[in-house]
Amino acid sequence: MPISHVYDTYAKTTKGTIMHFDVVLDEQDQEKAIRYAREWLQSIGEGDATVTSENCYFCHSAEAPAELRKQIDSQGYAIYKMEGCPRD
Repeated sequence: MPISHVYDTYAKTTKGTIMHFDVVLDEQDQEKAIRYAREWLQSIGEGDATVTSENCYFCHSAEAPAELRKQIDSQGYAIYKMEGCPRD
């Protein structure tokens, strides 16, 4: 399995809440990670949330778990939700 790269991300919503999640992708590319973070935020109705290079940064590289690997293979990235994120 390929090694994936994890970007630790914090997004501030227009309501002032903070969402903490990881963007996981197969390339070590901060611009793509930011773009994917914004794409995901848009998809959950938080398109106005703020994501910048200061709050979306490379954390580490690792083999992605099977669930995240499926997301990466189908859409180019995966989101690992942590604090303040909606649960499906």
